[in-house]
Amino acid sequence: MSTTNGLARQLRQMIAVLESERQALAALDLDLLVMARHDKLVLCDNLDGHPPEALDAECRALAQTAQQLNEVNRRVRNLLAANVEARLEALSGRPGLYRPARTATG
Repeated sequence: MSTTNGLARQLRQMIAVLESERQALAALDLDLLVMARHDKLVLCDNLDGHPPEALDAECRALAQTAQQLNEVNRRVRNLLAANVEARLEALSGRPGLYRPARTATG
């Protein structure tokens, strides 16, 4: 199997992991989110070291798809975190309770 075929296979795996992460986010399934995080880290380690100029058109398209899915998942995570923060602030009656305190220099 050539390096490009192996890279394309790993990128397809990454896309599958990102899709399962999206489903885990939708279901708020912490176990699946932890598994997806682990799988993404392993795949990132495997993908590390492939120079961009070595990618063929198929691998570039797969990498772009993975990047777009990762961005969508990042936005969903941020929306969920903002929702939780708003609910905690409403519950506590103190806005900003879970934000880091500002220092005298910051």
